[in-house]
Amino acid sequence: MPAWNAAWREPALAELAAREWDLIVIGGGISGAGILREAARRGWTCLLLEQRDFAWGTSSRSSKMVHGGLRYIAKGQFGLTRDSVRERQRLLQEAPGLVDSLSFMMAHYQGQFPGPRVFGGLLALYDALAGKRNHLYYPLQELRYLAPGLKQDGLLGGTRFFDAVTDDARLVMRVLGEARGDGGEALNGVKVIELLRDNGRVVGLLAEDRESGRRFNFRSRVVAQATGAWTDRLRAATGSEHIRPLRGSHLLLPAWRLPVAHAFSFMHGADRRPVFVFPWEGATVVGTTDLDHPDPLDREARISAEEVDYLLLACAQQFPAAAIKASDVLSTWAGVRPVVSDGAAGRKPSDEKREHALWCEPGCVTLAGGKLTTFRLLALEVLAACAPMLGRRVEDHGAATFVPLPSQPMAPLSHAQHKRLLGRYGRALPQLLALVEQLGAEQAVGTYTLWAELAWAAEQELVLHLDDLLLRRTRLGLLLANGAAAELPKIRALCQARLGWDDERWEREQCDYLALWRSCYSLPQNCERV
Repeated sequence: MPAWNAAWREPALAELAAREWDLIVIGGGISGAGILREAARRGWTCLLLEQRDFAWGTSSRSSKMVHGGLRYIAKGQFGLTRDSVRERQRLLQEAPGLVDSLSFMMAHYQGQFPGPRVFGGLLALYDALAGKRNHLYYPLQELRYLAPGLKQDGLLGGTRFFDAVTDDARLVMRVLGEARGDGGEALNGVKVIELLRDNGRVVGLLAEDRESGRRFNFRSRVVAQATGAWTDRLRAATGSEHIRPLRGSHLLLPAWRLPVAHAFSFMHGADRRPVFVFPWEGATVVGTTDLDHPDPLDREARISAEEVDYLLLACAQQFPAAAIKASDVLSTWAGVRPVVSDGAAGRKPSDEKREHALWCEPGCVTLAGGKLTTFRLLALEVLAACAPMLGRRVEDHGAATFVPLPSQPMAPLSHAQHKRLLGRYGRALPQLLALVEQLGAEQAVGTYTLWAELAWAAEQELVLHLDDLLLRRTRLGLLLANGAAAELPKIRALCQARLGWDDERWEREQCDYLALWRSCYSLPQNCERV
């Protein structure tokens, strides 16, 4: 049954609700996808339910970095850093084209911390944890050649090191694809209303289809919650730890306005917090902020005017000659990080640890916090906690997250295009290539995205609303001016029939999407574009 096709939605839900599951995963971000993937490979009958869209929350609005967390070494979190750098290396090897190496540059200035020696020492430890030396210091004259446009006053040189970058939403979709290939099931637009309990044990859940309003009872031997910032809603509260929602916001600039060949890491002059400027999908990202997020979680997160000013000031500080202004911004995004906090008074957001936590009750395991890079390890930890409730054991045999596939470029695709598509679509690549052969390999102007990718998503990736297609299945809504408004007629011609939407539905979706983009992915209304 093609459960990812919208035409099958109602019968799919009824059929899935009629089954008895070993495991139901709540939450369709990277953590939930990872849990489903590891359960499916072990032959568990498993289902994932996501209340909005896959990767709708933090997992499509992160900083896009797959990294070991260099700053965690300075905080003494060596275990977290070790696990992260090793998982980073796995992802680089298993999913090239989706997770790719990215060089970072830390410029050193007279009298500023950290200096070249201290930073080099941190990197030596960082590289040791990864098992390879991966950094080099460049004196001033060489740095000027490698990084033109940097602030020159007091510049001593720079240290180059390597981490990795990804399209986080496509990473989620690829992991879900692997899970489905091994028998797992996943549906979006299904909100869990409550957990069902029998004599104090969780035995299933009540869920509502947000598209139709119909409710279904699902039975499961164990439930795993991976709901990020929403974690505290369903779990039985135990202890003093809770989720502290922290907002991280970003600006996206056209590459020509701030062309960078490396990611630049530096300390913001206002508060000495780390800020990054890096290339992504043919554009330039500036981020991130780190603020408490008091807004309702069900409302889409958005950048504030103060955050825009903060990030523009960072650009002016590090790249003064570029003279970046608000009017240069293509789009913005803001995500809410689910940070586990003990509630200590007065602690700054940036001082909260990024360690995760597991909270268990009979029949239910809740994952709180965690990092994108270590999603596989988090999934194994969750399954290990679930396994005794099923009378099973879970071991990490080091099996690849992504099934290896032959890499054979097909005309008219270039090697780079084929690598990119292989990384993003994995097992589905042969079917996608058949569509490319039919529709051609034309790219949306100014992006790496093929028009055939939109057609594929419309047919196969359970697009419920237009923002699913333009903000997560593809990134055209971020990468093109005004949320790709000028391309909507072409997108309509390509995708409307494939989505099964009549003219009234398309017009409504387009209106809703553009209103959402203006509200949450553009500059705030009180932010002047000067």
